[in-house]
Amino acid sequence: MAVKGAVVLETRALSMRFGGVVAVDNVDFELREGELRCLIGPNGAGKSTFFKCLTGQLTPSAGEVLIADKPVAGLPPCRIADAGIGVKTQTPSLFNGLTVREHLALAVERHHRGAEAAARVTELTERFALGDLSARIVGELAHGQRQQVEIAMVVAADPWLVLLDEPAAGMTHDEVERMIVLIREINRHATMIIVEHDMQFIRMIGDQVTVFHQGAILIEDHVDVVLSDARVREVYLGA
Repeated sequence: MAVKGAVVLETRALSMRFGGVVAVDNVDFELREGELRCLIGPNGAGKSTFFKCLTGQLTPSAGEVLIADKPVAGLPPCRIADAGIGVKTQTPSLFNGLTVREHLALAVERHHRGAEAAARVTELTERFALGDLSARIVGELAHGQRQQVEIAMVVAADPWLVLLDEPAAGMTHDEVERMIVLIREINRHATMIIVEHDMQFIRMIGDQVTVFHQGAILIEDHVDVVLSDARVREVYLGA
């Protein structure tokens, strides 16, 4: 793995149990400044539970989560977000009765006011190609369009660390291609973790990948190495 900057996110012996089921098993993980890391694995591999432990959606049963050298395990998601971290979860966080522009305004107004806020909304609208949708009620949008709105809201606060759970889910081919361009652009300014199951999407991103299997890390390497590994084909691709 190519070494970039300093370690900005780390887990030490991280475990998550649900009764007798071990969903995350003693995981040591490091993410360096500037990285774009994809987390993949078959259903039940533990990647989504691991992601929820990082983002405050779950309090781990054991171990540590360190972000910028500060322990965050067990902190509520709002506290983690206040540390400059943007999170898009699988669960939608949109209001069906509001327009796209109103959503962007809500996200921006946490950090900007007046003319500065209006300019930021316009910038996000253009950056995420939401101009034709800006006056639409979010409840009327297709799933892929809703994904775009959510990610635009995540980026509104200029987070230095961005964590996305299945950003390509429900998107058309054109929307996926646009999302990849946006992810690359976001990664110019922010370190990123992306949880995905769409292997074509992972191939198109073409960066570092961590594969989970039975709650533990099976392999970490560049996407080309990972997708040609016999163990990955066996547990994930069904070789």
